[in-house]
Amino acid sequence: MAGTVIVPWYATGFRADAFEEALNDLAATALRYGASSYGVYRARDDRYKFQQLASFVEYLDWERYWEGDEMAYFRAKYSSWYQVPVLYGWWDLTTHGAVAPEPVTAGNGLGNGMATGESA
Repeated sequence: MAGTVIVPWYATGFRADAFEEALNDLAATALRYGASSYGVYRARDDRYKFQQLASFVEYLDWERYWEGDEMAYFRAKYSSWYQVPVLYGWWDLTTHGAVAPEPVTAGNGLGNGMATGESA
C-alpha cells in the first residue's frame, strides 16, 4: 500500500542553515529508490526543526532508501549536525487533493480592503 514516510530531524546549534542545504540534497535521492515525490519542510517557529517527506508505493523501497549508500553516508557525515534518535514513521494515504484558492478581488495587502491611494 502506498504511503509517505515522515522523518523528523532536529539540527544542532548553529548548524540549521548548513543542515538544510545538506538535507535538501539528500532528499532528492529518494527518487532513485522509487519515491514518487519528496519534500523537506522547515518550521517557522523553530528554525532547527525539519520534516523530510518521501512517498513510496512499497515500504521495501523506503527501507532500501533508508539503508542505502546515500543515506548511510549522510547519517555518518552529518551525525553531529542533528539530534538522535531519528524516529521516522510510515503514513498511509487516505485522501489526496488540493483546493484552489479563490482569487483576491479587492484589497492591497494592507488589511483595509482599499487600493493604494484611495481614502475612506
